[in-house]
Amino acid sequence: QLQLVESGGGLVQPGGSLRLSCAYSGFNADYFDIGWFRHAPGKEREELSCISSTISTTNARTAYGDPVKGRFTISRDNAKTTVSLKMNNLKPEDTAVYYCHTGCSIWSIPVDTWGQGTQVTVSS
Repeated sequence: QLQLVESGGGLVQPGGSLRLSCAYSGFNADYFDIGWFRHAPGKEREELSCISSTISTTNARTAYGDPVKGRFTISRDNAKTTVSLKMNNLKPEDTAVYYCHTGCSIWSIPVDTWGQGTQVTVSS
């Protein structure tokens, strides 16, 4: 089981950008697909993006949920054991707690471990 720690959240104006980071550690950490979901009060948990393990390939697969396609970009640095989520053109409806996790619901891979989350607030 991995340990995951998110950082990089904060307050940003509409149209602004943020970069979230997820530091992961644990046995065979590089074998895991890593993703991000968010959870806003009164709303369902929403899968945002996933990036695959690069153990067997140099090119990671990526996937994005419809609300963030074209605005968010996921990347992975195995040497630093981090996964980043660059978020551009942020909107008030992006306000939520953001979590990185193992697995990927977009790929029907169980999401079973996540971090403590980082708050993102988009407001003027």
